Amino acid sequence: MIVYLVRRLGQSILAIIAMAVLVFAGVYFIGNPVDVLINPEATQAEILATTQRLGLDKPLYEQFGIFIWNALHGDLGTSFVYGRPALEIILERLPATMELAVVALILSVGIGIPLGIWAGLRPNSLSGKTIMGGSILGFSLPNFWQGMLLILIFAVLLGWLPAGGRGETRAFLGMQVSFLTWDGLSHLLLPAINLALFKMSLIIRLTRANTREVCLQDYVKFARAKGLAGRRIVLVHVLKNIMIPVVTIIGLELGSMIAFAIVTETVFAWPGMGKLLIDSINLLDRPVIVAYLMLTVLIIVSINLMVDVIYSLLDPRIRLSEMKG
Repeated sequence: MIVYLVRRLGQSILAIIAMAVLVFAGVYFIGNPVDVLINPEATQAEILATTQRLGLDKPLYEQFGIFIWNALHGDLGTSFVYGRPALEIILERLPATMELAVVALILSVGIGIPLGIWAGLRPNSLSGKTIMGGSILGFSLPNFWQGMLLILIFAVLLGWLPAGGRGETRAFLGMQVSFLTWDGLSHLLLPAINLALFKMSLIIRLTRANTREVCLQDYVKFARAKGLAGRRIVLVHVLKNIMIPVVTIIGLELGSMIAFAIVTETVFAWPGMGKLLIDSINLLDRPVIVAYLMLTVLIIVSINLMVDVIYSLLDPRIRLSEMKG
């Protein structure tokens, strides 16, 4: 197990280093922030002074060296727009994005796995076919269109839920969260559903496919022949064996929810990292963009590492094959 963890940790560190190079090169080769930040009527001397103040007059390799050195000390640069540490600005928005992603994941798993198992156990029933038809819609409809449709129905026509914003928040574990107040929860519900629909459809289809496969295995047939209750067969024999691929997908999808909640946060004016990223791209605020991307990479790599560990605990053959390799 130790060998497996060390190897996975080394791979994670290499992935972070490679992404740091790609992120820096991709962001710092595009555009000139001075053209956006400075007054169009500024003199050449003012433009030069601003360029020097932001450190953009140095060669790219030197800027990258400064970036890496500062990053190792927890400094990802100072925002060109806000004049504050970029990481501090990102971390202020992180709780909102994490709350939205976690609630969306809970909805995806809490609804997707039971519906997938039901569709897998009754593939030819009307309910099973309806569930699979609904999952196709979840895959097919664009995320932004789903969001506008939810706003139109539940906020405009029915007036049940607010159309945007975060609502009232309360402190929880040192962070401001929305789900502890009714106003905040009502603001959270629509964007969480919108973010969860695609992932829910994916989990439904994956769970159904694995349920169908597991139900054909000899140990399930033997359990039925012994006369075990259907509920016990599903909970003990079916659910446990379909969770290995499902856990992997859930871990990966949590990372993608955090990284790609941009559309949902923009449609619902949710004050998370994604909306901040869009504003920073419009203003070419490079330190904030880089800080967002690096923090996202770190979160995704960490989640994947935890998923690998959980995967190895569920299936000991994984870590044994790694040790032999």
